[in-house]
Amino acid sequence: MEVEESGETRTSWSVPGDTLSVQCDHAGKKRKQDPAPEPVIRIIEDDETEEEGEMSDHLKDSEEPSNKRVKPVSKSNSLTGVITPVKTPALKRIGQSISRSISFRTEARPLPPAPLRPRSKASSFPRRRNSQCWSDTVESHDLTAKEIKRQEVIYELTQGERQLIDDLSLVKKVYYEPMLKLNIMTESELGQIFGTMDSLIPLHEDLLSRLERLRGSEKTVGEVGPTLYSWFPCLEAYVTYCCNQVGAKALLDQKKQEKRVEHFLRLCQESSFSRKLDLWNFLDLPRSRLVKYPLLLKEIQKCTPPEHPDEDTLPDALELVQGIIAEVNKKTGEAECQFYRRGLVYLDESQRLPEIQQSRFLYCHGELKNNKGQRLHVFLFELALVLSRPEGDHMFQVYRQPLPNALINLEEIPDGEAGGGGTFRGAFTGGNDKVKNCFRVSSRGRSKVNPYSLQANDSFSKQQWITCLRQAIVQSRDRTAQTSQSPLSLHPDPGLCHIAELSLSSDTEMADHTSR
Repeated sequence: MEVEESGETRTSWSVPGDTLSVQCDHAGKKRKQDPAPEPVIRIIEDDETEEEGEMSDHLKDSEEPSNKRVKPVSKSNSLTGVITPVKTPALKRIGQSISRSISFRTEARPLPPAPLRPRSKASSFPRRRNSQCWSDTVESHDLTAKEIKRQEVIYELTQGERQLIDDLSLVKKVYYEPMLKLNIMTESELGQIFGTMDSLIPLHEDLLSRLERLRGSEKTVGEVGPTLYSWFPCLEAYVTYCCNQVGAKALLDQKKQEKRVEHFLRLCQESSFSRKLDLWNFLDLPRSRLVKYPLLLKEIQKCTPPEHPDEDTLPDALELVQGIIAEVNKKTGEAECQFYRRGLVYLDESQRLPEIQQSRFLYCHGELKNNKGQRLHVFLFELALVLSRPEGDHMFQVYRQPLPNALINLEEIPDGEAGGGGTFRGAFTGGNDKVKNCFRVSSRGRSKVNPYSLQANDSFSKQQWITCLRQAIVQSRDRTAQTSQSPLSLHPDPGLCHIAELSLSSDTEMADHTSR
């Protein structure tokens, strides 16, 4: 940056990238400024620096040398008293170079106010939940520390119901109704995404009213076990809601690609009422609440004295709610398995293994890379491993030949092992002949399927896949061993033995698996 003024003698201060000149008379004293001429500030862009530097050198050479001593300007904390403010747009263009050279501050001439900016996200900070404890609601009490803890947990249970009701009512008022009125989505699409959420609000309002009636004049709750035991069967309504969530999430992700939908959801998320949660976070709150009931009941049990009436009823209530959650998990797993099974696109009829259609749940699924660097979406069904290529709209083209779990050989490849035979060279090694987070699956028996070398995104993901694969292999082989001893299997074709046996797994075994 250069500041230039007309004058007879120049006194200059040099700072990195800038030259400041102050006009003085021949006596070395600073001459009073004329009011008319204003100092001229020129912002020199990078492409003009060389040209202006040559001009500055030429001006210095043309000046007559002076042997007179020049009196320096009096000390000041600021040099901007002689500099007029620079407009904001120019500062924006060279903001980086100025910040690297020197910063000026002034009290006499403050910089002009910055132009108005778009509304900041200050209002999008999450609205804090009321963190009030039970002890904050009572003035005095003579309870033991253990009983106080018990009252705190029951109060947390009550407050959690109230907050869930508020959130579900908010979702209906702020998301569902406006999107319906503005035709952002059709009523059918909204029905698929929000499911039976409306039916959950009265259920939790009922529990909240029951819990509030239990509070005595001293705001303490005596016996809570029978109330929970009688209400928990209402949670069976969660089977329908949670099973619908698989398709709801897929449809919501698809609709987010539309500009109107994305814009509306973004505005809602930036508003204060959302607490920075997106729509799916709100839709998933009921499921999160469901799995929290056993944890709260266990905490109440810990704080319940042996002679308390709840000592007999709380274990029954806990067993009841755990059974309901197991059933919800089982049905949700079946719905997820069916949803992704429908999305598989087969290139050849030989890929349609019976094990895929007979599978009732998914162990896991996600993205892995093969040894060519291709990103695949891999499904580990109950009875088969399927590699696929995503095609969009939750459709997946089956890649190569699926593997029955009972016939899988799993090989874990340690990190840092040299890639041999070109198996991992290129896509996996990055040119250093080292591999990370890789494993290999192959088929045993007479099946002629080439091994699949796969790479996870990180070590945690790899370990998750290894654990699920081992579990799937062991359980499939156990079923095969059990059904092979059954009198129903009368000399089957050895080549089709595993297919016949795996299809005879009992519902009891499935329930035991989901409960675990």
